[in-house]
Amino acid sequence: MTYGTLPSPRRGFNMDLGDGALNARLNAGLEAVEELLMAELNRGESFLTDKVTHLAKAGGKRFRPMVALLCSEFGPHPDAENVIRGAAVTEMVHLATLYHDDVMDEAERRRGVESANARWDNTVAILAGDILFAHASRQMALMDLDTVAHFADTFAQLVTGQMRETVGAQGAGGGDAVEHYLKVIEGKTGVLISSAAYLGARHAGADEETVQRCARIGDGVGMVFQIVDDIIDIFSDPEQSGKTPGTDLREGVFTLPVLYALEDDSPAGEELRGLLTGPLTDDADVQRALELLGQTRGRERALETVRGYVEDVERELDALPAGAAREALRAMTRLTVERVG
Repeated sequence: MTYGTLPSPRRGFNMDLGDGALNARLNAGLEAVEELLMAELNRGESFLTDKVTHLAKAGGKRFRPMVALLCSEFGPHPDAENVIRGAAVTEMVHLATLYHDDVMDEAERRRGVESANARWDNTVAILAGDILFAHASRQMALMDLDTVAHFADTFAQLVTGQMRETVGAQGAGGGDAVEHYLKVIEGKTGVLISSAAYLGARHAGADEETVQRCARIGDGVGMVFQIVDDIIDIFSDPEQSGKTPGTDLREGVFTLPVLYALEDDSPAGEELRGLLTGPLTDDADVQRALELLGQTRGRERALETVRGYVEDVERELDALPAGAAREALRAMTRLTVERVG
C-alpha cells in the first residue's frame, strides 16, 4: 500500500489511499458529506447564507469528515446515513469555531480568502458562527439523543479549551506552561477530531470498545496535527507552507516549541526569555526570536512530544482489525508529522 501526500480533497473528490474499494467508498462518502453540508448551510435567508457558506466554499481539507468516514469502516454499516450526518456535523462545528477564532485573533485571511470579520465585520462573523452551530444542531436532532448528549460534552470541551487559552496558565489555576498548552490544544483541536472518529465508528455500528478506541485515536491524531502546525508556524519555509513564520509570536501565543525553547539552558534560551515577554510587534524582534528559536532544542523537543503521541496512536491502531482503513489512518498520522519536513 503506497501513499503520496496528505489528502486535501475538494469538490470532485479523488483520493488514493492505496486500496481501490476503500478509495471508492471514501470518495463517495466525502461527496455525500459535501452535498449535505452545502444543502444545510444554504438554508435560510440569502443575507445569511452568503456569510455562512463563505468559508465552506473556500475549501479546506475536510479532515474531520475523512476521519469519521475512515473510522466508520470498523463497523458493519459504513454507508449508514448517520455516518454522513455525523461527518458533516463535525465540519459544521469546525467551521463555526473558525469564524469565532478569526474574530478573537483579528485574522484577515482564512483558507486563502478574506476572513468573514475582515470582509464584513466582527458581529457578522460571530453571528455566522452561531448559525453554523444551529445548522449542526438541526442535523444532530435527526440522529439520536446520544449524539446530542455527546456533542453537548464536545461543545463544553471546545469552549473550555478556548477559555483556558484566553485566561492563561495562571488564570486556569496555575501549573506548568507545557501542561497548560497540551490541555488547551486537546480542548481546541483534539476533542473535535476525537468526536469525528467516535461518530463515524458508532453510527456504523461498531462495538463500544472499538468506538472508544477510535475516539482515542482521533484525540491523538488531533494532538499531533496541532503540535505539527505550531512547529510549522515557527520553522517553515513560507514558500512551501504558505504561512508567515512567527504569526503566533506576533499574537503573544507561545506554542510548544517556544515553551521548550524558553526552558533551554543556553545563551539563546536566556535571550529569548528576555525578548518574549508578550506579543512581538516589531518585525526585527520577530526575526530575532525566530533566529534564537532555531538555536535551541525547542523544535527537537516538540517533535519528541509528537512522536510520543504517534506511538500512542499506533498502539491503538494495532488493536483494531487489520485492513485498508487501519493502514490509511496510520499513514494519515505519519504524513501529518512529515509536513514538518
